[in-house]
Amino acid sequence: MNSFARPRAVFSTLLVLIMSLACGSTVAADTSARRKVIIDQDAFGPAGSNMQAILMLLQSKDVEVLGITIPSGDGWRDEEVSHTLRLLEIAQRTEVPVYPGAVFPLVNTQPRNKRWEALYGKLFYKGAWTEVWPTEGTVRRSPYHADPYLVPPSPAGEPKIKPARESAASFLVRKVREFPGQVSIVAAGPLTNLALASRLDPEFSSLAKELVFMGGSFKPTAADNSFAAEYANAPRREFNMRWDPEAASIVLHEPWKKITEVPIDPTTATFFKPEFIQEVAKSQAPFAAYLGQFGQSYPMWDELAVAVWLDPSITTRGATLLVDVDTSFSAGYGDTLSWSVNEGPGLGERPVTVIFDVDVPKLERMTLSLLKASPH
Repeated sequence: MNSFARPRAVFSTLLVLIMSLACGSTVAADTSARRKVIIDQDAFGPAGSNMQAILMLLQSKDVEVLGITIPSGDGWRDEEVSHTLRLLEIAQRTEVPVYPGAVFPLVNTQPRNKRWEALYGKLFYKGAWTEVWPTEGTVRRSPYHADPYLVPPSPAGEPKIKPARESAASFLVRKVREFPGQVSIVAAGPLTNLALASRLDPEFSSLAKELVFMGGSFKPTAADNSFAAEYANAPRREFNMRWDPEAASIVLHEPWKKITEVPIDPTTATFFKPEFIQEVAKSQAPFAAYLGQFGQSYPMWDELAVAVWLDPSITTRGATLLVDVDTSFSAGYGDTLSWSVNEGPGLGERPVTVIFDVDVPKLERMTLSLLKASPH
């Protein structure tokens, strides 16, 4: 190489290196700019509110789903894990890991539930403990089974991918320590996994960015559908809190930087109509046929919690309250307790932003837009 070529070669090499580093930093910046979230979900399927909420987050371009943690609730954990893995295959998002969590509530059991019903009356819905399913939207439920580890065949097919070997609680703790102050947790089922993580690592909640959860009930306006039977005569009762009241109470006393609660109240004005299912089924989303075949019309419980996190401006009325859950084995077991700020019993209650009303048309547009979007 002559003396003139050598400097030019060195310059070219440096230029390529600089451009490479610049591109790398851009990619890193793009990755870091995406909002990090862990989905904690009792993901019973196929389709339905649980699964559509997961899909909304998977479809959001500015969101990085770090993983999905699964507790029992609407169904047993292992069956829910199987449904979630199959959903990820259909959605072409198999890189997202799934972590099995709590099989049982911390204290509550099916025999205790039955004893409570003998004392205080029948519960409308009991999740995995529901022996006779209500007729509303349950056409595709697998038959009741008391064995928590039984995974009945799914009409959507059996997944080929496997869940992570790490437990949900361990994963939750590990990720908030890896990205302190950056990880949002969107929980749309019972809070057992989060309670276990809080006890595994006392700094868990303070290291998270925020908690958004779907659960609880305050004073909902009775909806014009049969799902209102859950709260019509018990306005403070809601399934997610009722399945594991002790876990919910633990989580609500943790030192989160921010807690947002989406209770039953704003969901009573929502409903995923049959025409919405048909609209999504005609889209280019990889799961369009799945939702078209298995979609069911429910109030948009979990979709609303996701939408509130994605775009807080969807909220039209909210309030800051101290919130807890009744853990006494009484008629109010699992009911939502609340006080104005500075008026609680002083037992470590934390301020919670409670969402009471939302822009329903905006919610519907956002949900349909995400569910119809082509994969990115």
